[in-house]
Amino acid sequence: MKEFFCDKCKGNQKICQISFCPLLNKFKLFKPQTINEFEGSSPPDIFVGRVGYPNIYTGILSPPETGEDTTKLSHPEEWFQQQLSVEEILHTRTKLIYSRFKNEIRNPTNKLSVIMQEVAMTHKPVDVEFILQKKPRESLITSNITSPLANVAPLRRARLTSNPRIHTKVDYFVNDPYVKAKDAIKELYKRDLTITNLNKMLSAGILGIKKQRKLVPSKWSITATDDMISKEHITHIKRNHLINDITIHTSYYVGNLYIIVLFPQYWSFEVIECKIPEMQFWQDYESVFPRKWYADEVTGAYYANRLAVTEYLIRIKRQAAVLVLRQIDPSYTAPLGVGILRENARNAFKKQAIHVKDNKELNELLQTYLGISPHHFIKRSRLLNTRIEQRTLSSFGKKELSTG
Repeated sequence: MKEFFCDKCKGNQKICQISFCPLLNKFKLFKPQTINEFEGSSPPDIFVGRVGYPNIYTGILSPPETGEDTTKLSHPEEWFQQQLSVEEILHTRTKLIYSRFKNEIRNPTNKLSVIMQEVAMTHKPVDVEFILQKKPRESLITSNITSPLANVAPLRRARLTSNPRIHTKVDYFVNDPYVKAKDAIKELYKRDLTITNLNKMLSAGILGIKKQRKLVPSKWSITATDDMISKEHITHIKRNHLINDITIHTSYYVGNLYIIVLFPQYWSFEVIECKIPEMQFWQDYESVFPRKWYADEVTGAYYANRLAVTEYLIRIKRQAAVLVLRQIDPSYTAPLGVGILRENARNAFKKQAIHVKDNKELNELLQTYLGISPHHFIKRSRLLNTRIEQRTLSSFGKKELSTG
């Protein structure tokens, strides 16, 4: 598990039992304790927990007000487009109240579950009236996979006060009892629904064969969505011709530098992450054969990065071996979920690629971008070591790799 700040609680006062949390003091915007019923415009946003599985907490996130476009409070796609800072993202999340209730994954048929599912189906903000059992508990919980979660409150009653706007294809798949969830996700993705909207629908248990539908914890649904779509891409990528030369693609956002190197070789994929200045590393890899186990070091970012890479290779109709280097600097003061990492990696492919003539030039460019010796990454790379063994890159000799 990767920790970026406050190793004890990551901003959750319930864990460390302190009377004053400097993180909360820095980012809180209002006193949620003053609210016990309100009407708000959900971005739309829901959250499905995993503690106590299969009896879990689920709920709806909404600010205590209506009348504005609240999409920016929830969607990493919007955060990246607006280039929000870490502090600004945490500020936006502390505007939301997480109104939750207990649920059973295979029988989410109560009235609150139905409302949560209707919220998950929409792609535009929807107004909801909330009546809470207790006033919200001021909190800020962060995760490497999900977006920050704030101001938890038990929900008594809720009702929609505006008509949800539902994509016709979403309505079709929700009402089709015979289409598998993965097939519905793939088709809706082709209709340009955002990844954020897709994983919320998967979490809400509204897709798939009717008898098999169930709630999916948000941490699992985010990774599952990235995994399903990128796997579909890979099956097509493996049929394409190789790229012509080595290319480098870069992007930087909120303390996360991505350097993505594409090699003219059959599909393989590797992510190596480094947190500086501590020089902590995490690494996961897959060869041309399908990955059968979870990326337990890089975790959800592995699948988010893989989706961004496969989208690009599908777009250019080529095949490549891909090395993703992520360098995390001290300005990334709090984990914000994998959504911003996916958008950061996607952005790397929107810019002009740098074409590399040989491996000496590649080493020099990596040194320039990273600011540290690329040897720290190269010595850990299974992809590069495989290339050495197969002698597919004569200029990448063992001596050069070992010296950086």
